[in-house]
Amino acid sequence: MKRVLALLALVPALALAQGAQPLPEDPVANKRAVHLAEQLRCLVCQNQSIAESNAELAVDLRRQIREQIAQGKTDAEIADYMVQRYGDFVLYRPPVKATTLLLWFGPPLLLVIGIAVLVGFVRRRRVRIAQRPLTEEERREAERLLQGTESGQR
Repeated sequence: MKRVLALLALVPALALAQGAQPLPEDPVANKRAVHLAEQLRCLVCQNQSIAESNAELAVDLRRQIREQIAQGKTDAEIADYMVQRYGDFVLYRPPVKATTLLLWFGPPLLLVIGIAVLVGFVRRRRVRIAQRPLTEEERREAERLLQGTESGQR
């Protein structure tokens, strides 16, 4: 009986040694691990979170998250560790700072520039069309249409 109790006491230590995965009985730790994994980008796949990716690095990062949760670290400490080790790119929502300004404001800036170019192109085209003289065929067609309208035909 003492041996069974001693083995049961070793189960949490064995879990830590084998990747520090939270025990299934700990839904809070599992939820934290999944939540953190969803907030971090897979550095191999780049378009998936480490929760979704099956790349070896993503598996390793998930294991590191579980280890740090088992060590009692907060979510912020774990995220800081990942950023310190892999840079801001590992975060799906990197902080706004000098090195990430283009990342945050680049897409809206490109959209505004694109809209301005489109508006300018359309205005120049309208002016060019309005200032272009009519060809003889266009002039005859216009006269025919105007004469038809004046005589009551529609």
